[in-house]
Amino acid sequence: MVQYLILCRSLTYAQKAARALERTGITASIMRAPKELGKEGCAYCVKVSERRLQAALTVLKNTETRVGRVYSIEANGEIREAAV
Repeated sequence: MVQYLILCRSLTYAQKAARALERTGITASIMRAPKELGKEGCAYCVKVSERRLQAALTVLKNTETRVGRVYSIEANGEIREAAV
């Protein structure tokens, strides 16, 4: 199953994003961004399932929650930027 990482600038932004998603029933977990994604320093991300990605992005846009790029984690562990 493919998972998606929504990159956030900091832990505070990741927490705000996760709270906004949880309020609408979307399960989200906060984690440190993998080293290859955190090029700007200390980055965190919110992980959501493939089937909830579009709904999650809509919620974050509607709540004006600042997020960065979106990456997919494939079943084999490969991480690549998602075209959303």
